[in-house]
Amino acid sequence: MTLVQREAEQQQAGQRLDSVLALWPEFVSRSAATRLIEVGQVTVNDQAVPKNYRLAPGDLICADIEADLEPGSNLRITPEPIPIDIRYEDDDLIVLSKQAGLVVHPAQGNWTGTLANALAWHFDELGQAQGAERPGIVHRLDKDTSGLMLAAKRDEAQIALQDAIRQRTVDRRYLCLVHGWISQDTGLIDAPLARDARDPYKRAVSDHPSAKSAVTTFTVLERFEAGRFDDGYTLLECKLFTGRTHQIRVHMAYIGHPMVGDPIYGRRAVKANRGLQRQFLHSYSLAFTHPATGVDLRFSDGLPADLQSLIDVLAPLSAGRTAEGEKIREKIGDGSSFSH
Repeated sequence: MTLVQREAEQQQAGQRLDSVLALWPEFVSRSAATRLIEVGQVTVNDQAVPKNYRLAPGDLICADIEADLEPGSNLRITPEPIPIDIRYEDDDLIVLSKQAGLVVHPAQGNWTGTLANALAWHFDELGQAQGAERPGIVHRLDKDTSGLMLAAKRDEAQIALQDAIRQRTVDRRYLCLVHGWISQDTGLIDAPLARDARDPYKRAVSDHPSAKSAVTTFTVLERFEAGRFDDGYTLLECKLFTGRTHQIRVHMAYIGHPMVGDPIYGRRAVKANRGLQRQFLHSYSLAFTHPATGVDLRFSDGLPADLQSLIDVLAPLSAGRTAEGEKIREKIGDGSSFSH
């Protein structure tokens, strides 16, 4: 597997994507380029597009090239008996709590063992609006981000829920623990994101023409005093108004408060991460209007054991919860801190 990215040149303006890809040395033919587009492994400006997409100068083309992709391959999902935690289900949609370590859909380095494979095992009918390789998928969480997600059983529900996310009518909130002491109780980060010029797997705040709007708000829930090997911590509720890849992780690092345990955007001081083996980020609240019934639905999900354990360890260093912190504790648990 090789990730290759290039910008469309001035002389390629108006040319079809598959025609331009066929000229890349990594492809042996136009049909090989077309197959990769059809299985969702080519993006332009971080968005999947059809093979007949007409390029504009500066468009960022990114291709995940799979050497073993055979002619006629369509990356059909193989059902796998992977446990998933279903919180709600009806004829149209599913609300589940994704465990950390589970990739949402097949992609580079994870062609099996994904949430999509699990959904295909547990449900006979799933929306196909995203293609056969992403059955039921409405939106994504990073592999090591846990918590609430939506999936769809019907194409109509899948399309409607994705539209609702784009129109910012789905309320998605996260709990995250960051390094350092954030003094203000609330904040807004409005900083466009694009692929990192030095590492195509990462995202970065950017003013590049390909950068996309990214807006995150945060509310402080609890602050923790500094210890011997750290500069303290702040527990936040973050709300997404857009859903860019790694958005909260990049935004928090951008303001100087990277997420505890984040292996990509966080701090390398192992002791400051208090032993946490993944980013402290949990999708704890999800609210939306049912696309078929029009009923407003709201779900909440307490911290999983590994994140709760870290909060318990830090409890003696707590400087106290804010009023919002107390409200959320009451909503998702009545323990000594944020718990099930």
